[in-house]
Amino acid sequence: MKRTKLSTVLGLSLAATLLAACDGKPTETDQTTKPVTETKQETAQQGPETSVSTEGMWMPSQLPLLGDKLKSLGLELDPETMTDLTQFPMNAIISLGGCSASFVSPKGLVATNHHCAYGSISYNSTEDNDLLANGFLAESLEEEVPAAPGSRVYVTVDMQEVTDKIKSKLSDDMDGAERFKAIENAEKALVADCESDPGHRCEVYSYYGGATYYLIKQLAIRDVRLVHAPASSVGKFGGDIDNWMWPRHTGDYSFLRAYVGPDGKPADYAEDNVPYKPKHHLKVATKGPDEGDYVMVAGYPGSTNRYRTAVEVDNNFNWYYPTMQKVLAEWSEVIGEASEGNKDAQLKYASLVAGLNNYAKNFTGMLEGYERSDLLERKQQLEKDLQAWIEANPESKEKYASVIADLQALIAEQQSTQERDLVMRYMGRSAMLSAAQRLYRLSLENEKPNMEREPGYQERDMTRFTESMKRIERNFHPQVDQAIWTYFIQRYNQLPEEQRIDSFDEFLGDAASGEALQEKLSAMYENTDLTETDARLAWMEKSPQDFRNSEDPFIQLAVAMYDDTYAMEQRDKAMTGRFAELRPKYMDLLIAYNKEQGKPVYPDANSSLRLTYGLVKGYTPPEGTIKGAADGNDGKDSFVPFTTLRGIKQKYTGEDPFDAPQALLDAIENEDYGRFYKGEIDSVPVNFLSTVDITGGNSGSATMNGKGELIGLVFDGTYDSINADWDFNDNTRAIHVDVAYMLWVMEKVDGAHNLLEEMGVAADSEAEKSEN
Repeated sequence: MKRTKLSTVLGLSLAATLLAACDGKPTETDQTTKPVTETKQETAQQGPETSVSTEGMWMPSQLPLLGDKLKSLGLELDPETMTDLTQFPMNAIISLGGCSASFVSPKGLVATNHHCAYGSISYNSTEDNDLLANGFLAESLEEEVPAAPGSRVYVTVDMQEVTDKIKSKLSDDMDGAERFKAIENAEKALVADCESDPGHRCEVYSYYGGATYYLIKQLAIRDVRLVHAPASSVGKFGGDIDNWMWPRHTGDYSFLRAYVGPDGKPADYAEDNVPYKPKHHLKVATKGPDEGDYVMVAGYPGSTNRYRTAVEVDNNFNWYYPTMQKVLAEWSEVIGEASEGNKDAQLKYASLVAGLNNYAKNFTGMLEGYERSDLLERKQQLEKDLQAWIEANPESKEKYASVIADLQALIAEQQSTQERDLVMRYMGRSAMLSAAQRLYRLSLENEKPNMEREPGYQERDMTRFTESMKRIERNFHPQVDQAIWTYFIQRYNQLPEEQRIDSFDEFLGDAASGEALQEKLSAMYENTDLTETDARLAWMEKSPQDFRNSEDPFIQLAVAMYDDTYAMEQRDKAMTGRFAELRPKYMDLLIAYNKEQGKPVYPDANSSLRLTYGLVKGYTPPEGTIKGAADGNDGKDSFVPFTTLRGIKQKYTGEDPFDAPQALLDAIENEDYGRFYKGEIDSVPVNFLSTVDITGGNSGSATMNGKGELIGLVFDGTYDSINADWDFNDNTRAIHVDVAYMLWVMEKVDGAHNLLEEMGVAADSEAEKSEN
């Protein structure tokens, strides 16, 4: 769930990419994110009598272009007003750095997904008080607990185009490395000026492959606290079995709160901090949508690349996804075996395992969806059409004649080392080696003036850096870490001789595998002090010479490998700089081609604020998917758009992942629906489907009706929608938790009356009696 940036951090794990609160942006050479390609341009959602396309993750500034269409579907707000990020509703939409969320009260109460708060729930869990299993409710502000270290609430306050300020620093005679450095320096200067306003985090985002750039300014709230989370038997009901599936019955919601100092400005955690008062918050509805209703989702979708080429599609589906599917599944198995019988270790790695399993299943669905599609053929045809369009237009021929061929050649060069690149990213998966490498790099960067330091090691990054060092303690167990590292060393050992790294081979020596390797690694874990938080923090102040003189085995290895890893980093940067020249030209070509056909083009997701819209609607899945009538399908050939409390009862087994709190089961048995009863389905709605266009990073995004009221939270897509990152189609569906189910559980099961009152949806006792 990351943004498109020029910097590369070697050794960055997929788990960190997926799960950590992060602000890094993947490079052209970063295969740890999901590379994706251009969307199908003429997809249409088939309505009862008309065809309605709801494709696109639109920048707020583009909404006026869609104004007439949005209003015809049910938008009641003014699209022009929605372009103002300081006004309602956009000012209420926030980022958690990897997930999305929204303010839902005047006192900084934040609604997001359960799985987005999973790390904070796990962080506050102990063997004696497992909040994942039991849930958590703070009945007062004093009972709220700190979220996991590094947790942030980001409020977007400004967005300015800075394309000219970036491109004015570039020239046609620059090579890849020079272009990379020029862009990076221009970005750092813009960010430094923006962040002269204390309490804000600024980033430069590229759009359309680097054709345009925007500087985005966000208020960065550092004191985030856990307020309420249902038991995992609600928030994760169905677990990995139901993940990406429909029918779904998951109460995937949780609540956090943003705190600031008494002066109203962002501050580190302190007892005298006070709840943040957002300028705007979403009104929480007590009723979700009906079938056919207009809905919109505002959030921070992570990464799509729908404009990638045919050769990239072919490579990713025939090499990258099959490879990573295997790696993720085996990685998860290694953790499971290494932590078996150790409750503490299992809690520490619960969030990581959930992410690995999620993406392993995601990749399986990607491959199955690809096999059913003609995506590659359409991409190939598009490129033929583009080339024909170029040849038919003298002006276009002069401008774009070799763009496609040049880009294809660069992609082929990139792919020539992809096996080595992937293995090297994961070979150093030891948390201890990663910490040692980052700390040594910090000592080197600290010798430079601040503006010359590598992004991630500047003064602006030190709070995050410190928190990342502290966070290791809650997500590390030496036995499990050693097992993970062993697995990736074994993969490294399979590389051909010419792709291996001399410094790491010298480290392995005669102990490259088997018992000898385990003895060598065990000795390293026994003789390092990096397992201690205080020791890691102390190393942040040391000089490069201190590292070179150290006898700590992980620090010795980090120092020994530095020249090799730095050389790889520089090669990656040069490659990224070359893409930064060619990719914008290709996107300019696509935009010009589509403009001639009257088609607006939305940019790929890049973790910046977007709005997508759609209709509440079921769909017909591939033949053979539906097996008999059940809650959420008609038993014939269609999935209906709502699931109900009946489905929870149908799926309940009493064992994970189909367990449920007794209070919830009792309320279902007693038909205690109260004010959340929906007559059309004769129950309380649990989850619903819509045609909105989403991807990773949208998790926790507010689902709103035409008035901008919160009517649910988006948390997943259907199995038939996994390829939506590549190819939005007729069956693309997002899954939302219905606001009625959220409030019903809070009222009937968890007794979260204080939060219902704060959100303005507390039950009127007399009305409740009359309904019952």
